[in-house]
Amino acid sequence: MSFKTLALAAAASLTLAGGAFAEMSKVMVGDAYARASNTKAGAAFMQIVNHTDADDRLIAVKSDVAARTELHTHKEMGDGVMKMVHVEEGFAIPAGATHVLQRGGDHVMFMGLNAPFEQGDTISVTLVFENAGEVMVEVPVDLERKPMHGGVDHSGHSN
Repeated sequence: MSFKTLALAAAASLTLAGGAFAEMSKVMVGDAYARASNTKAGAAFMQIVNHTDADDRLIAVKSDVAARTELHTHKEMGDGVMKMVHVEEGFAIPAGATHVLQRGGDHVMFMGLNAPFEQGDTISVTLVFENAGEVMVEVPVDLERKPMHGGVDHSGHSN
């Protein structure tokens, strides 16, 4: 194979790879971390940025670290009582916007942990979007991170 042929093949490969990287970067995840308040349940938090000009929706989440992994939020039940609930319809991620999964709000919930979360571990989570498809995220476990506002007790969750 000549140098010219190799150079053309390399350029074509980079062009194709560049398109794949652009597709993958349309939805970006940042500032992710996970915590567990007990040995049965934990949660993950992150910022999801939709870099496209079309609305999207986070519709599911998958991970092998727990028996169940779901999208959750907190709802006011009256008299100042907050209840954590599964959000079956997922979370809207408007075009060009950021949706924050945070303590006391929307988050990824792990129920029936296979093993306790240990400081410094990394867990694999797959976010499933209506348009962007599946996005794999490596989430560091940070048991020492302080909440921005309001902590949540996940001890009421069972398998």
